[in-house]
Amino acid sequence: MREAFTAELDAISDDLVHLTRLVGSAMNRATQSLLDADLRLAEEVIAADEQVDVITAETEEKCFDVIALQAPVASDLRIVIGALRIASSLERMGDLAEHVAKQARMRYPAPAIPQELRGTFAEMGGIAEAIVSKTGAVIATKDVALATDIARHDEQMDHLHRELFTIVLSPSWKHGVEAAIDVTLLSRFYERYADHAVSVTRRVVTIVTGEPYAGVTLDAGR
Repeated sequence: MREAFTAELDAISDDLVHLTRLVGSAMNRATQSLLDADLRLAEEVIAADEQVDVITAETEEKCFDVIALQAPVASDLRIVIGALRIASSLERMGDLAEHVAKQARMRYPAPAIPQELRGTFAEMGGIAEAIVSKTGAVIATKDVALATDIARHDEQMDHLHRELFTIVLSPSWKHGVEAAIDVTLLSRFYERYADHAVSVTRRVVTIVTGEPYAGVTLDAGR
């Protein structure tokens, strides 16, 4: 009985890791579509989000089945409830990648961002790729020591987000209101993507340590 239960929990964990790969690929390709004004790639990202939604729903069903049939308690219940919330955060990360792709599609054939900001958004895409990769590793290994790296990536993303705000609010901004709104929205999508990765990691810390989620911080000294 216990072996079967453990196998069910492992299957849920595998689904979550698979979701990190899907939403990581989605944001990587969405960033490319944004930088290159690539309509075909943007459409592919938008269409692929349905797979993320399906796997999220299947993962949630597995969690509900475990709760209904196994009646987990203590640490086992913490794992299942944590998995439900992690799945929700990962699904939202997929949505944010889709939003980036939709912004690229909306402005096609023109680029959605000014040429001089391509480097900043390329950097944000790289940080997003790194943070979701580390998040998948945290879920797979339960190695909470990786939380420090994730916190560092989140700080880098926050810094770029603030930098873009400064740029669009500067008197020297020459691209108009519409472009300022586009840049602000896109920057927010990347910033929220990283925030959800942090939330997932905090959930894993709670699962591993039993520390209440509200009290978990991903400090460098953890």
